Amino acid sequence: MPQEVAEGERRVAVVPDTVARLVNAGCTVAVQAGAGLGAYVDDDELVARGAEIGTNREALLASGDVVLSVQPLPVADAESLRPGTATVSFLQPWAHGDVIRALAQRSVSAFSLDLVPRISRAQSMDALSSQALVAGYRAVIVAAEAAPRMFPLFMTAAGTVPPAKVLVLGAGVAGLQAIATARRLGAVVSAYDVRSAAADEVRSLGATFLDLGLETQEGAGGYARVQSEEFLAEQRRILGEHIAGADVVITTAAVPGRPAPRLVTADMVRGMRAGSVIVDLGAEGGGNVEVTRAGETVDVGGVAVIGMRGAPSAIPANASALYARNVANLLLLMVRDGDLVPDWDDEIVAASCVTREGQVLQE
Repeated sequence: MPQEVAEGERRVAVVPDTVARLVNAGCTVAVQAGAGLGAYVDDDELVARGAEIGTNREALLASGDVVLSVQPLPVADAESLRPGTATVSFLQPWAHGDVIRALAQRSVSAFSLDLVPRISRAQSMDALSSQALVAGYRAVIVAAEAAPRMFPLFMTAAGTVPPAKVLVLGAGVAGLQAIATARRLGAVVSAYDVRSAAADEVRSLGATFLDLGLETQEGAGGYARVQSEEFLAEQRRILGEHIAGADVVITTAAVPGRPAPRLVTADMVRGMRAGSVIVDLGAEGGGNVEVTRAGETVDVGGVAVIGMRGAPSAIPANASALYARNVANLLLLMVRDGDLVPDWDDEIVAASCVTREGQVLQE
């Protein structure tokens, strides 16, 4: 496992517990020196559970049968791999065509955790969900820190402090975690999702579900489907008044492999009170908010619009522990007596494989 080189990436693809699991399955685990330090995983901890530590990145890549990482390997790293090697990462194939081509040219079998199907048997490998959980929690913490108002209700001798009003757009894993965290902090929370099935989950967390009277937009695998511009325009019109009354808005809407749906226009931001905060978890996909800039905070008439980038990496210890388990579970599905022997008829293996034997399998 090489050290992550992407800017701001502090997560790591193996932790001591998963090293022990892989070693028990007959694998040899080699880790680049210092690879886990961003997630507070010391080399000595990995060695104690059976890992070997190497200092030469190129030699590690060239000798590995399987290369584990969080972010896709850079093209230069891909060119160091031997034909027949496998990689497991958040490959995000729709955004990294150059890496995909390099891996295919090297006859590498590349597995992407983004593509693990949402079926019950694959839940333990669902890294999108595990990292979204961390991101949803982080979004609320960032919002609470940026907001000039406290979240909980206080009744004091000096008067009553009303609770903050938090609106969460998108009630997938990230949105539900944001709802739960904001509720724990004492805010009054409402939420909206295009999938009608999300209503009961929202209410079970003590939040109010906004029914806009629009047609449900349920897609494959439990995700929202791509919405038409006509649907989005009507959605924005109705949501505008709810957004204007919120102290904090957290947007979490995403469609895998597509740009983030635009939920909040610049005019809607300008309609909010000064001192309000928007945290956009869709920033890296282009933003759920029209004025979002990924990795930056934009001030619009006193409203802070925070474009979250790498939210799970801001909590690297927990995010890494969850991600490493997802990686190990997927890898161990394909390991027999220490050897990698994928069952290409297995729907999890087939769906998550992007390149194999020089071919790109996923359009």
